[in-house]
Amino acid sequence: MSRRVIDDFFRPSSPYVHDGAADPTRLGVHLEGNGVDIAVVAPNASAVEICFFTSAEPTAPETRYRLLGPVDGIWHGHVSGVLAGTYYGLRTWGAWNPERGHVFNPYKLALDPYARAISGNVQLCSQTYAHKTDDQLYPLHPFELDPTNSAPYTVRGVVTGKEFDVAPGPATPWESTVIYEAHVKGLTKQLPGVPEELRGTYAGLAHPATIAYLKDLGITAVELLPVHAKLSEAFLNERGLSNYWGYSTLSYFAPEPSYATKNARMLGPMAVLDEFRGMVSILHQNGIELLLDVVYNHTCEGGGDGQALSWRALDNAMYYRLDSQGGNIDYSGCGNTLDTAHPRVIQMIMDSLRYWAGDVGVDGFRFDLGVTCGRGKEHFTRFHPFFQACLDDPVLRNKKMIAEPWDVGPDGWRTSDFPLPFSTWNDRYRDTVRGFWIADGRAQSRGESRGAPPFELASRLSGSQDMYGVGDVPAVRPPRCSINFVTAHDGFTLGDLVSFDHKHNEENLENNRDGSPNNLSWNHGSEGRAFQLGIEKELALDGDSPLAELLNARVRSALNLFTTIFISAGTPMILAGDEFARTQGGNNNAYCQDNETTWLNWELVDWQKDFYVAVRKLIALRREHPVFRPKNYLSGQRHPGDSIPDLSWYNQVGLLMGDRAWHDPASRVFQMLRSGRPYGDQDLLAVFNGTLDPKHVRLAPGRGTAYQEIWDSAVSEPEAEAPPFNLAGDDVFLEPLSIKLFLADSSGD
Repeated sequence: MSRRVIDDFFRPSSPYVHDGAADPTRLGVHLEGNGVDIAVVAPNASAVEICFFTSAEPTAPETRYRLLGPVDGIWHGHVSGVLAGTYYGLRTWGAWNPERGHVFNPYKLALDPYARAISGNVQLCSQTYAHKTDDQLYPLHPFELDPTNSAPYTVRGVVTGKEFDVAPGPATPWESTVIYEAHVKGLTKQLPGVPEELRGTYAGLAHPATIAYLKDLGITAVELLPVHAKLSEAFLNERGLSNYWGYSTLSYFAPEPSYATKNARMLGPMAVLDEFRGMVSILHQNGIELLLDVVYNHTCEGGGDGQALSWRALDNAMYYRLDSQGGNIDYSGCGNTLDTAHPRVIQMIMDSLRYWAGDVGVDGFRFDLGVTCGRGKEHFTRFHPFFQACLDDPVLRNKKMIAEPWDVGPDGWRTSDFPLPFSTWNDRYRDTVRGFWIADGRAQSRGESRGAPPFELASRLSGSQDMYGVGDVPAVRPPRCSINFVTAHDGFTLGDLVSFDHKHNEENLENNRDGSPNNLSWNHGSEGRAFQLGIEKELALDGDSPLAELLNARVRSALNLFTTIFISAGTPMILAGDEFARTQGGNNNAYCQDNETTWLNWELVDWQKDFYVAVRKLIALRREHPVFRPKNYLSGQRHPGDSIPDLSWYNQVGLLMGDRAWHDPASRVFQMLRSGRPYGDQDLLAVFNGTLDPKHVRLAPGRGTAYQEIWDSAVSEPEAEAPPFNLAGDDVFLEPLSIKLFLADSSGD
């Protein structure tokens, strides 16, 4: 559709902005002088207006000003008399040519992609689509411009004012970091000690009860699931569900308002932002870093038949990857993909990151489907300008940057391909550790093959040097680049990993088709959690009933996983609630469950309390002993002045592991010895029994000093009196599928 025909529908306003922006390259709306400066990127538009509203009411009067430009694709201007708290949006004019990706429609109010605060709600109705739809909101073909005003049915940006300073972060070294992945709402929605009005909010996360819990556990960094303003998908709304996880971004600069307290929401969008910034300050004052899970791979606007709310309404062909027919290329699995081959899209992402890291004080980021950020025209490249920009940026280069190293595009698995400063979620670590302790245990119980040989687990324990320490990726990537985890928000919780053989996602209303079937899980002989039988409160780990034995076996397997994480080189990450083995009833894709399924249940039974104490002890051991967390890869060679190698491996009878044993899947009893001398610490000996049979193991000779047992994953009372010392060469007894840890004096030989 031509510009002239569109103008007949809805003509641009006659008054232009008062003047040009003082700095047209500073994108967004900013208080400047006696009003605001505006700068908006829309290179394919023929006209852009900024629209100010007198209130947040859907039908509030609107005053429109045409912006100047474009200059290098930017429309800009200055409007006098506009104050902080003013509501605003944007309208764009241009070609209506869906086959070329152009769907300009000035009837649709666009949210400024740089808005620091937002107001209102997006309604699922025909008015929020650029094209005409039928009664079910399916598009009419061919696409035809919809001439209805969307302003009463969508969100607006809010001009923000002066902000208070955020307390500086603790800058925790990578080697001392313990990451706790959590959801703002789920963490505190049912947490005792947090007042009802603060539960499930930013303020609730910053409450003394929450802070005390995190510090008691030993957490140094909270990684929050997305807190950028979000919008649930249409298909979830139709089912009466919502996008609880939040991987459906509506704004890359504004915090999600629903996570703020009722009082903050009543005071307005700027109070929501203040509550978030206050949360960051309080975490920092208590030595806890805040990491944000960010979604720069796709937006909430969905595929080409989705709503026009911000980026699509402003300049669809610039922001999104499109095919030759103007359709969306989908590398995210969510309908659209941001085009990170375009410099302006990279600029938006970088500006967003700098804002959250600089103005809001966030300590780092986890990039959802991070491969998408590194795609050029199509394929991923570790030399992508985005990665270089992060490395060079003075605000970001010292922040913790973590990538989820895959997406659903071509060659989308790139776990070890990200350059510094990025660390990555190590899915190979996850699968190896699950495989050794859980899937292989299940196979053994059924008389099946035992799985991978032990060198695979040894590589993960050693920081995955075979993945991160080799290859042609620029710069040497240390062990911290491996984020070591066995569970995350996506998949089974730890409690469910040891309680279910199969996913149970029926409550997601997709006939259990959603979620991965490849869980490497084991129910230990009976599907489902014991409490579902109504008996868990009466069970004790030292009981002798079959159900008590079942619970004991599950707890031991879960502790094996935690033990492995906290003695592995790399950066440990745990999922909130796993420290007491929480359950989601077997749901391994609970993204749409904003209820008791995902909210942490803090009514712990006795065995869960003991489990928490055990996990806390493991975290404390890692904190207190540098030998648990080597910063650099170990070589198997002796350091100057040391009589034993920095890392060595022994078999069941205390002899050095041979090449043949490393590649034998049946070789599942072995020992790892790390010298503590390079760290001024004791030596660490870890003894593994990966079989279903009890084993006697002859302790490694080491430097000939005595070992003190400090941990046994088969012991149900972690605070019990420490066992006596064992001499090198002594036989020790290990229960089936268990780990024992020993410390030895490294000062003499």
